[in-house]
Amino acid sequence: MSRFSDKVAVVTGAAQGIGAATALRLAEEGATVAVVDLTAERAQATVDTITAKGGTARAYGCDVADHAAVEAVFARVVEELGGLHILVNNAGITRDNLFFKMPKADWDAVLSVNLTSAFNCAQAAQAYMVRQKYGKIVSLSSRSALGARGQANYAAAKAGIQGLTATLAIELGPYNINVNAVAPGYVATSMTAATAERVGSTPEDHQAEVSARTPLRRVGQPEEIAAVVAFLASEDASYVSGQTLYVNGGAR
Repeated sequence: MSRFSDKVAVVTGAAQGIGAATALRLAEEGATVAVVDLTAERAQATVDTITAKGGTARAYGCDVADHAAVEAVFARVVEELGGLHILVNNAGITRDNLFFKMPKADWDAVLSVNLTSAFNCAQAAQAYMVRQKYGKIVSLSSRSALGARGQANYAAAKAGIQGLTATLAIELGPYNINVNAVAPGYVATSMTAATAERVGSTPEDHQAEVSARTPLRRVGQPEEIAAVVAFLASEDASYVSGQTLYVNGGAR
């Protein structure tokens, strides 16, 4: 498929996990991908995978919680890659703890990286998208937005993504910009492996436990989330905007 021929996509937090899978999926479908992570060195492995498969990508280092740094790297992307059509806000961290024990610094860090970064990147991207009257913004929320023990900071940030998404869809829709979010359930990544360790389990045992209470009887894979992101970034979803799509194997 070539749904993204002649399109430039920025994917944040793309060194691993869902971000890396999304960057690869967009590249496989013809996009030129700016692979953004905290350092260009971290992002390079994803770029190497894309180019080895015949795609086009470039690594960029940026602290997406830094507004000025985001504006600067987006200007570089437009200059070096020739435009900006798709933004995937995927960068995220966890600093899990029960609420009464949560350090303020961990609250601030998670809100900054998971929510403020989406504001920074969307605000930088929309300046280019509005001028060209075209754009797709997809942000990663989470099932945790509905509440998750030990994740008050993460849940608040991911709920914020849904509110930001709905609002940007209203404000940017008149400029032919679609804004949506994807809220994964349990996906097998290094982040969920860390969660398993936090609760005193192994990633394998934790996945088995989650699988047993998931209607599809398994956990998700990064590539499955990437497929949904790609749909929302494509013209197949041209009349979809302001939505948060839960991708969780039917869990309730």
